[in-house]
Amino acid sequence: MTATAEKRLTRAAHAARRRPPRTEALWGYVFIAPTGLGLAVFYLWPVLQTAYFSFTEWGAFGGHTWTGLDNYARLVADPEVGRAVLNTLAYTGLGLVGIPLAIVFAALLNLPGLRGVAVYRTAFFLPVVTMPVAVAMLWRWLYNGDYGLVNQVLALVGVDGPNWIADPATAMYALVVVGIWSSIGYNLIIFLAGMQAIPKELYEAAGLDGAGRVRQFFSVTLPMLSPTAFFISIVSVIGSLQLFDLVFVMTGSGQAARANPAYSRLQTVVQLFYERAFVTDDRGYAAAIVIALLLLIAALTVLQFRLQRRWVHYV
Repeated sequence: MTATAEKRLTRAAHAARRRPPRTEALWGYVFIAPTGLGLAVFYLWPVLQTAYFSFTEWGAFGGHTWTGLDNYARLVADPEVGRAVLNTLAYTGLGLVGIPLAIVFAALLNLPGLRGVAVYRTAFFLPVVTMPVAVAMLWRWLYNGDYGLVNQVLALVGVDGPNWIADPATAMYALVVVGIWSSIGYNLIIFLAGMQAIPKELYEAAGLDGAGRVRQFFSVTLPMLSPTAFFISIVSVIGSLQLFDLVFVMTGSGQAARANPAYSRLQTVVQLFYERAFVTDDRGYAAAIVIALLLLIAALTVLQFRLQRRWVHYV
Protein backbone atom coordinates (compact mmCIF):
# COMPACT_ATOMS: atom_id res chain seq x y z
CA MET A 1 0.00 0.00 0.00
CA THR A 2 2.79 2.35 0.91
CA ALA A 3 4.58 1.79 -2.42
CA THR A 4 1.34 2.34 -4.34
CA ALA A 5 0.65 5.58 -2.48
CA GLU A 6 4.17 6.81 -3.15
CA LYS A 7 3.77 6.09 -6.88
CA ARG A 8 0.51 8.02 -6.95
CA LEU A 9 2.08 10.97 -5.16
CA THR A 10 5.02 10.94 -7.58
CA ARG A 11 2.66 10.92 -10.60
CA ALA A 12 0.64 13.78 -9.11
CA ALA A 13 3.79 15.79 -8.53
CA HIS A 14 4.94 15.26 -12.12
CA ALA A 15 1.51 16.23 -13.44
CA ALA A 16 1.54 19.36 -11.30
CA ARG A 17 4.91 20.31 -12.73
CA ARG A 18 3.68 19.70 -16.28
CA ARG A 19 0.51 21.78 -15.81
CA PRO A 20 1.24 25.29 -14.51
CA PRO A 21 -1.12 26.48 -11.80
CA ARG A 22 -3.97 28.72 -12.84
CA THR A 23 -2.40 31.63 -11.04
CA GLU A 24 0.76 31.35 -13.16
CA ALA A 25 -1.30 31.22 -16.35
CA LEU A 26 -3.29 34.22 -15.16
CA TRP A 27 -0.12 36.21 -14.50
CA GLY A 28 1.10 35.27 -17.96
CA TYR A 29 -2.01 36.81 -19.51
CA VAL A 30 -1.58 39.87 -17.31
CA PHE A 31 1.98 40.43 -18.54
CA ILE A 32 1.10 40.06 -22.23
CA ALA A 33 -2.09 42.11 -21.92
CA PRO A 34 -0.44 45.56 -22.42
CA THR A 35 1.32 44.40 -25.61
CA GLY A 36 -1.76 42.59 -26.87
CA LEU A 37 -3.96 45.60 -26.14
CA GLY A 38 -1.51 47.92 -27.89
CA LEU A 39 -1.40 45.69 -30.97
CA ALA A 40 -5.18 45.46 -31.07
CA VAL A 41 -5.77 49.21 -30.63
CA PHE A 42 -2.95 50.63 -32.74
CA TYR A 43 -2.54 47.94 -35.43
CA LEU A 44 -5.46 45.55 -35.78
CA TRP A 45 -8.29 48.04 -35.31
CA PRO A 46 -6.92 50.63 -37.80
CA VAL A 47 -6.54 47.89 -40.43
CA LEU A 48 -10.12 46.72 -39.93
CA GLN A 49 -11.40 50.31 -39.93
CA THR A 50 -9.50 51.13 -43.12
CA ALA A 51 -10.86 47.99 -44.77
CA TYR A 52 -14.39 49.12 -43.91
CA PHE A 53 -13.77 52.67 -45.19
CA SER A 54 -12.52 51.25 -48.50
CA PHE A 55 -16.16 50.32 -49.25
CA THR A 56 -17.46 53.82 -48.54
CA GLU A 57 -17.48 57.30 -50.06
CA TRP A 58 -16.76 60.35 -47.90
CA GLY A 59 -18.38 63.74 -48.20
CA ALA A 60 -16.54 67.03 -48.27
CA PHE A 61 -17.70 67.88 -44.73
CA GLY A 62 -17.40 64.40 -43.20
CA GLY A 63 -19.71 61.46 -43.08
CA HIS A 64 -19.64 58.48 -45.38
CA THR A 65 -21.99 56.24 -47.33
CA TRP A 66 -21.63 52.58 -48.28
CA THR A 67 -20.72 52.13 -51.95
CA GLY A 68 -19.70 48.46 -52.06
CA LEU A 69 -16.97 47.61 -54.55
CA ASP A 70 -17.13 50.92 -56.43
CA ASN A 71 -13.76 52.10 -55.09
CA TYR A 72 -12.05 48.86 -56.10
CA ALA A 73 -13.60 48.96 -59.57
CA ARG A 74 -12.35 52.52 -59.92
CA LEU A 75 -8.93 51.47 -58.65
CA VAL A 76 -8.56 48.74 -61.27
CA ALA A 77 -9.47 51.16 -64.07
CA ASP A 78 -7.28 54.03 -62.81
CA PRO A 79 -4.08 54.30 -64.92
CA GLU A 80 -2.41 56.39 -62.23
CA VAL A 81 -2.71 53.50 -59.78
CA GLY A 82 -1.11 51.12 -62.28
CA ARG A 83 1.73 53.54 -62.90
CA ALA A 84 2.31 54.01 -59.15
CA VAL A 85 2.38 50.24 -58.63
CA LEU A 86 4.93 49.78 -61.43
CA ASN A 87 7.09 52.58 -60.01
CA THR A 88 6.95 51.02 -56.56
CA LEU A 89 7.83 47.56 -57.88
CA ALA A 90 10.68 49.02 -59.94
CA TYR A 91 12.10 50.77 -56.88
CA THR A 92 11.73 47.58 -54.85
CA GLY A 93 13.45 45.43 -57.46
CA LEU A 94 16.33 47.84 -58.02
CA GLY A 95 16.73 48.30 -54.28
CA LEU A 96 17.50 44.60 -53.86
CA VAL A 97 20.91 45.36 -55.39
CA GLY A 98 21.80 46.68 -51.94
CA ILE A 99 21.70 43.16 -50.49
CA PRO A 100 24.73 41.73 -52.39
CA LEU A 101 26.54 45.02 -51.81
CA ALA A 102 25.95 44.68 -48.06
CA ILE A 103 27.23 41.07 -48.19
CA VAL A 104 30.43 42.19 -49.93
CA PHE A 105 31.08 45.01 -47.45
CA ALA A 106 30.30 42.70 -44.53
CA ALA A 107 32.77 40.13 -45.88
CA LEU A 108 35.45 42.82 -46.13
CA LEU A 109 34.80 43.96 -42.57
CA ASN A 110 34.94 40.34 -41.43
CA LEU A 111 38.48 39.84 -42.70
CA PRO A 112 40.77 38.71 -39.88
CA GLY A 113 43.21 41.34 -38.66
CA LEU A 114 41.32 44.30 -40.11
CA ARG A 115 41.80 47.41 -37.98
CA GLY A 116 39.19 50.06 -37.27
CA VAL A 117 36.19 47.75 -37.75
CA ALA A 118 34.18 49.69 -35.15
CA VAL A 119 34.82 52.94 -37.02
CA TYR A 120 33.70 51.41 -40.32
CA ARG A 121 30.58 49.97 -38.71
CA THR A 122 29.66 53.36 -37.29
CA ALA A 123 30.24 55.11 -40.60
CA PHE A 124 28.03 52.63 -42.45
CA PHE A 125 25.32 52.73 -39.79
CA LEU A 126 25.04 56.53 -39.51
CA PRO A 127 22.55 56.87 -42.42
CA VAL A 128 20.29 54.31 -40.71
CA VAL A 129 19.86 56.43 -37.58
CA THR A 130 19.50 59.65 -39.58
CA MET A 131 15.96 60.93 -40.03
CA PRO A 132 14.62 60.13 -43.52
CA VAL A 133 13.61 63.76 -44.02
CA ALA A 134 17.15 64.91 -43.32
CA VAL A 135 18.50 62.28 -45.72
CA ALA A 136 16.09 63.38 -48.45
CA MET A 137 16.94 67.07 -47.99
CA LEU A 138 20.66 66.29 -48.14
CA TRP A 139 20.40 64.29 -51.35
CA ARG A 140 18.01 66.80 -52.88
CA TRP A 141 20.77 69.35 -52.56
CA LEU A 142 23.42 66.92 -53.85
CA TYR A 143 21.29 66.10 -56.90
CA ASN A 144 20.43 69.70 -57.77
CA GLY A 145 21.12 70.33 -61.44
CA ASP A 146 22.36 73.91 -60.93
CA TYR A 147 24.55 73.87 -57.83
CA GLY A 148 24.51 70.25 -56.63
CA LEU A 149 27.76 68.71 -55.48
CA VAL A 150 27.31 65.65 -57.72
CA ASN A 151 27.24 67.77 -60.88
CA GLN A 152 30.10 69.93 -59.63
CA VAL A 153 32.28 66.85 -59.23
CA LEU A 154 31.24 65.59 -62.68
CA ALA A 155 32.09 68.99 -64.16
CA LEU A 156 35.69 68.54 -62.98
CA VAL A 157 36.06 65.67 -65.44
CA GLY A 158 34.15 67.42 -68.21
CA VAL A 159 30.75 65.74 -67.71
CA ASP A 160 27.63 67.87 -67.80
CA GLY A 161 25.35 66.16 -65.27
CA PRO A 162 21.54 66.29 -65.55
CA ASN A 163 19.02 67.49 -63.01
CA TRP A 164 18.88 64.04 -61.46
CA ILE A 165 15.46 64.20 -59.79
CA ALA A 166 13.78 66.17 -62.61
CA ASP A 167 15.06 64.02 -65.48
CA PRO A 168 12.76 61.02 -66.25
CA ALA A 169 15.77 59.03 -67.45
CA THR A 170 17.68 59.32 -64.16
CA ALA A 171 15.08 60.07 -61.47
CA MET A 172 14.32 56.47 -60.44
CA TYR A 173 17.98 55.43 -60.38
CA ALA A 174 18.88 58.49 -58.33
CA LEU A 175 16.14 57.61 -55.84
CA VAL A 176 17.32 53.99 -55.63
CA VAL A 177 20.87 55.15 -54.83
CA VAL A 178 19.52 57.13 -51.88
CA GLY A 179 17.48 54.16 -50.69
CA ILE A 180 20.45 51.79 -50.85
CA TRP A 181 22.72 54.33 -49.14
CA SER A 182 20.17 54.71 -46.34
CA SER A 183 19.67 51.00 -45.67
CA ILE A 184 23.00 49.36 -46.44
CA GLY A 185 24.32 50.01 -42.92
CA TYR A 186 21.50 48.04 -41.30
CA ASN A 187 21.88 45.16 -43.75
CA LEU A 188 25.64 45.15 -43.30
CA ILE A 189 25.42 44.84 -39.50
CA ILE A 190 22.97 41.93 -39.79
CA PHE A 191 25.14 40.15 -42.36
CA LEU A 192 28.26 40.74 -40.31
CA ALA A 193 26.61 39.17 -37.27
CA GLY A 194 25.54 36.21 -39.43
CA MET A 195 29.08 35.73 -40.75
CA GLN A 196 30.59 35.79 -37.28
CA ALA A 197 28.12 33.06 -36.21
CA ILE A 198 29.35 30.65 -38.89
CA PRO A 199 31.43 27.88 -37.24
CA LYS A 200 35.15 28.29 -37.89
CA GLU A 201 35.45 24.51 -38.31
CA LEU A 202 33.71 24.78 -41.70
CA TYR A 203 36.39 27.15 -43.01
CA GLU A 204 39.14 24.94 -41.58
CA ALA A 205 37.66 21.89 -43.30
CA ALA A 206 37.32 23.77 -46.58
CA GLY A 207 40.92 24.95 -46.26
CA LEU A 208 42.13 21.38 -45.75
CA ASP A 209 40.32 20.44 -48.96
CA GLY A 210 42.28 23.12 -50.81
CA ALA A 211 39.63 25.84 -51.00
CA GLY A 212 40.95 29.39 -51.07
CA ARG A 213 39.24 32.48 -49.61
CA VAL A 214 37.12 33.08 -52.69
CA ARG A 215 36.01 29.46 -52.87
CA GLN A 216 35.25 29.46 -49.14
CA PHE A 217 33.12 32.56 -49.58
CA PHE A 218 30.94 30.99 -52.28
CA SER A 219 30.87 27.45 -50.86
CA VAL A 220 30.66 28.16 -47.12
CA THR A 221 29.79 31.77 -46.36
CA LEU A 222 26.96 32.30 -48.85
CA PRO A 223 25.09 29.03 -48.13
CA MET A 224 25.38 29.52 -44.37
CA LEU A 225 24.32 33.15 -44.78
CA SER A 226 21.22 32.35 -46.84
CA PRO A 227 18.76 32.47 -43.87
CA THR A 228 20.07 35.94 -43.01
CA ALA A 229 19.77 37.02 -46.64
CA PHE A 230 16.20 35.73 -46.68
CA PHE A 231 15.33 37.80 -43.61
CA ILE A 232 16.93 40.90 -45.12
CA SER A 233 15.06 40.38 -48.41
CA ILE A 234 11.72 40.17 -46.58
CA VAL A 235 12.39 43.34 -44.60
CA SER A 236 13.76 45.20 -47.64
CA VAL A 237 10.81 44.36 -49.88
CA ILE A 238 8.23 45.35 -47.26
CA GLY A 239 10.05 48.61 -46.55
CA SER A 240 10.50 49.48 -50.23
CA LEU A 241 6.83 48.89 -51.03
CA GLN A 242 5.96 51.48 -48.37
CA LEU A 243 8.28 54.15 -49.80
CA PHE A 244 6.96 57.65 -49.17
CA ASP A 245 9.19 60.03 -47.21
CA LEU A 246 12.09 60.17 -49.67
CA VAL A 247 9.82 60.86 -52.65
CA PHE A 248 7.67 63.32 -50.73
CA VAL A 249 10.59 65.46 -49.56
CA MET A 250 12.59 65.25 -52.78
CA THR A 251 9.67 66.00 -55.12
CA GLY A 252 7.06 67.66 -52.89
CA SER A 253 3.32 67.10 -53.24
CA GLY A 254 0.31 68.46 -55.08
CA GLN A 255 0.84 70.83 -57.99
CA ALA A 256 4.47 71.50 -57.06
CA ALA A 257 5.30 67.81 -57.40
CA ARG A 258 3.30 67.36 -60.60
CA ALA A 259 5.28 70.19 -62.18
CA ASN A 260 8.32 67.91 -61.97
CA PRO A 261 8.86 66.32 -65.43
CA ALA A 262 9.90 63.06 -63.73
CA TYR A 263 6.91 62.92 -61.38
CA SER A 264 5.24 60.09 -63.31
CA ARG A 265 8.41 57.99 -62.84
CA LEU A 266 8.64 58.65 -59.09
CA GLN A 267 5.08 58.49 -57.80
CA THR A 268 4.63 55.54 -55.42
CA VAL A 269 1.53 53.83 -54.08
CA VAL A 270 1.85 55.39 -50.64
CA GLN A 271 2.33 58.84 -52.15
CA LEU A 272 -0.79 58.34 -54.26
CA PHE A 273 -2.65 57.28 -51.12
CA TYR A 274 -1.47 60.45 -49.36
CA GLU A 275 -2.65 62.68 -52.19
CA ARG A 276 -6.07 61.03 -52.37
CA ALA A 277 -6.57 61.04 -48.61
CA PHE A 278 -5.20 64.44 -47.59
CA VAL A 279 -4.97 66.58 -50.74
CA THR A 280 -8.11 65.72 -52.72
CA ASP A 281 -9.94 64.43 -49.59
CA ASP A 282 -11.10 61.26 -51.34
CA ARG A 283 -10.76 59.08 -48.26
CA GLY A 284 -12.77 56.09 -49.34
CA TYR A 285 -10.74 55.68 -52.52
CA ALA A 286 -7.52 56.27 -50.56
CA ALA A 287 -8.51 53.48 -48.16
CA ALA A 288 -9.02 51.14 -51.13
CA ILE A 289 -5.54 52.03 -52.42
CA VAL A 290 -3.84 51.25 -49.13
CA ILE A 291 -5.76 47.98 -48.70
CA ALA A 292 -4.64 46.98 -52.20
CA LEU A 293 -1.07 47.77 -51.13
CA LEU A 294 -1.53 45.60 -48.03
CA LEU A 295 -2.67 42.71 -50.21
CA LEU A 296 0.29 43.26 -52.56
CA ILE A 297 2.74 43.15 -49.64
CA ALA A 298 1.10 39.99 -48.30
CA ALA A 299 1.20 38.32 -51.73
CA LEU A 300 4.89 39.12 -52.31
CA THR A 301 5.77 37.97 -48.79
CA VAL A 302 4.00 34.64 -49.34
CA LEU A 303 5.81 34.30 -52.68
CA GLN A 304 9.16 34.90 -51.01
CA PHE A 305 8.41 32.25 -48.38
CA ARG A 306 7.56 29.79 -51.14
CA LEU A 307 10.70 30.55 -53.15
CA GLN A 308 12.99 30.40 -50.13
CA ARG A 309 12.74 26.60 -50.16
CA ARG A 310 14.88 26.59 -53.30
CA TRP A 311 17.80 28.67 -52.09
CA VAL A 312 17.78 29.00 -48.29
CA HIS A 313 19.84 26.39 -46.44
CA TYR A 314 19.02 25.78 -42.79
CA VAL A 315 21.49 23.87 -40.63
